[in-house]
Amino acid sequence: MKQSTILILFFLKFMIFRVLRSSIGFLLCCLLIFISGCRPILLNSQINNSSKLVLALPSAPPTFNYPISRSPYGIFTFIYEGLLSENGLTGELQAALAESWILSEDKRRIIFTLRSGLKWSDGEPLTADDVVFTYQDIYLNKKIPTVYRDFLRIGSNGAFPSVKKLDRQRVEFILPEPFAPFLRYVEKLKILPAHVLRDTVLSIDADGKPLFLSTWDTNTEPQKIISNGAFKLEGYIPSQRIILQKNPFYWRSDAMGNSLPYLDEIVIQIIPSTDNQLLRFRSGELDTLRVDAEAFQLLKREEKRGKYQIYNGGPQFGYQFVGFNLNQAKNSEGKPFLNPIKSGWFNNLAFRQAVAYAIDREQINNNIYRGLGAIQHSALGIQSPYYLSPEAGLKVYNYDPEKARSLLLDAGFQYNNVNELLDENGNRVEFTILVKSEEKLRIDTAVQVKEYLSKIGIQANLQVLNFNTVLEKLLLRRDWECYVGAFGVPGADFEPNLLSLFWLSTGSFHQFNLGAKPGETALQNWQVSSWEEEIDRLFTAGYQTVDENERREIYGQFQQIVAEQLPIFFLVNPLSLQAVRDRIDNLKFSAIGGAFWNIDELKVNDEGVSPQESGVIPN
Repeated sequence: MKQSTILILFFLKFMIFRVLRSSIGFLLCCLLIFISGCRPILLNSQINNSSKLVLALPSAPPTFNYPISRSPYGIFTFIYEGLLSENGLTGELQAALAESWILSEDKRRIIFTLRSGLKWSDGEPLTADDVVFTYQDIYLNKKIPTVYRDFLRIGSNGAFPSVKKLDRQRVEFILPEPFAPFLRYVEKLKILPAHVLRDTVLSIDADGKPLFLSTWDTNTEPQKIISNGAFKLEGYIPSQRIILQKNPFYWRSDAMGNSLPYLDEIVIQIIPSTDNQLLRFRSGELDTLRVDAEAFQLLKREEKRGKYQIYNGGPQFGYQFVGFNLNQAKNSEGKPFLNPIKSGWFNNLAFRQAVAYAIDREQINNNIYRGLGAIQHSALGIQSPYYLSPEAGLKVYNYDPEKARSLLLDAGFQYNNVNELLDENGNRVEFTILVKSEEKLRIDTAVQVKEYLSKIGIQANLQVLNFNTVLEKLLLRRDWECYVGAFGVPGADFEPNLLSLFWLSTGSFHQFNLGAKPGETALQNWQVSSWEEEIDRLFTAGYQTVDENERREIYGQFQQIVAEQLPIFFLVNPLSLQAVRDRIDNLKFSAIGGAFWNIDELKVNDEGVSPQESGVIPN
C-alpha cells in the first residue's frame, strides 16, 4: 500500500472517532471500508460496537456438543453453566444455577436447590427435570461416550451416584460412599436442555447409536443450539469465526438490577498461527492475546502505546511432557496398535529413564521460553498444597547424557561404529515424535527433544499435525509412538482427583496406556502394570480421605511413583502471560481463573479513545 494511501487511512480513522455519531461519521465509515476493504474486522471491532469483545482460538471446535467434545478449543464456558461455579480469584465454589446446596452428615446425600425463574436461551424454563436428564440420560448413559462420566465414578468398583428430582427446583444426589471431590466435579458438569435433546437420546441411527452423538455438530444452524450461560451461539463461519450474543434470559443481574452480561457480543476469530495472532493483536483486531515467550519482549515494549497490559498468572496449570505409548494391546482384528519392537523399547524403564536424563530442560527454558518458565518435576504444580518437592524426596532427572548412555548399555542396547543406538537384536532405535501444529513453542520443544535424542544415538522424526488429528491418534487410533504434549484440568492443583481422567488406568485420557472406552470392543492383550494399579488405589484412598495430612501423604506417593516409573517425563511449564486491552473494565485477572472467568461482568469502554490509543499500529 502506498505511503499516501496510508496517511489518508490514518487521517480518516482519526476523523471517525471525532464524528462517529453524526451522519458524516457514517459516510466516513463507508468511505474507509471502500478504501481499505482489507480491514473491515478492525473497523467493526474498534468502532461500530463498543460492547463487543474480540478473542482468538487456534483451532476450530470439532463440535458444539459439550458432553462428547474432547477438544480444549470450545466456547462452552461462555454458553453453559453447571449447578456450581468456581471463583476465579479464590478458587472457592460458589452458587450458579443452584442457589444453595445441603450436604448430609454422612457426606453421601446432597440436595441442590435451583434458582427460581431460570430459563434457557430460547425462553423455556430450566428446572430440576433438566438436571436429572443431563446427569441420568447423558453423563451416566453408557451409550454416550463422554469423558465426563469419569468424574462421576466413585470407589474402587467405579460405582455411580443416583440422581432424583424432589420437586421443580430441588434435585437429590445419593453417593455410594463419601466422595470428597464430588462438588468440584459438579462445577465442571454443564446442564443441558431436556426439551431439545431428550428425543435425540432416545432415538437411534442406522448403526444403533443415539442420535445425540451426531446432534449439534458444526453444521448445525447456530440458533438451534440452546444454552443457559451468559451468551448464546449466534453464528459460525467454519475455520473463520464464531459469533456469540448476549443471552437475554441469563439469570444474573448486578447490584442495580441491570441484567448481565454487559457485553452484547463476543467474536472469536479462528487463527491457527501464533504469528498471525500476534499481528492481529498488534493491529488492534483482537482484544486479548495469550503471550508466548517469543512475543513477550516485543509486546512489553508496546504495552503503553498499545493501551494494553500483560498479566502474569505464574506457571500455567497442568504440565507439559514427553511420553511414550506403553500400550501393548491389539485391536479387534488382532493387530498391535504399536510395532512390538518399539513397544519393547518404550516399556523398558531404563530406556525411559535414559531419555529423561538426555533432555536438558534448563536449556529448553532459556532458549525456547526465554527464561519465562519453570522446570516441572511433578504432575502437581508447586502452588499445590499436595506438591512433593525434590527437597522432600521426589526423584528428579537432571541433565546427564553420560548417565543416559550408561543406562542404555546396561539394559542391553549397543552402539555401532557411527554412534547409532541399536537394541539387543541389532534394530536401529528410531521412532516418531508427535506434536500439535497450533503452538510454535511446542514444536520448537519437540525439535529440541529430537536433537537431544540424537546425542545418545536415537533417530527421532517429527510428525506435526493439527490438534484434532492428534487427539484422534491418541484417543482413538492409539497408533502414536512418542508425544510432546500437555495436560491439565483447572483446579487440579487444589483437588488432585481431577487428574484421574489422565492417571487412572480406566481414565478417558489415560493416553499412554489407553484401554477400551464405553461402547468400544474390548482390546486384546491390554495390560495394566502393577504401578498403574497402585496409582488407582492411591486415587481411591485420596478421595475417601478428608484428613489433609493423610491426603498429602497419599498424593505424595502418587507423585513419587510417576517420577520413578516415568510414563511421562515433565518438561518446562511456561508462565501464564496474557495481554488484555485497557478498554476492558471489571477485569479480575488471576492465576486460577485467567482473564475472562467473570465474563458476564466485563465491560468495554471506548469513549474518548483516539486511533493511537486504540492500539491501532499502521503496518
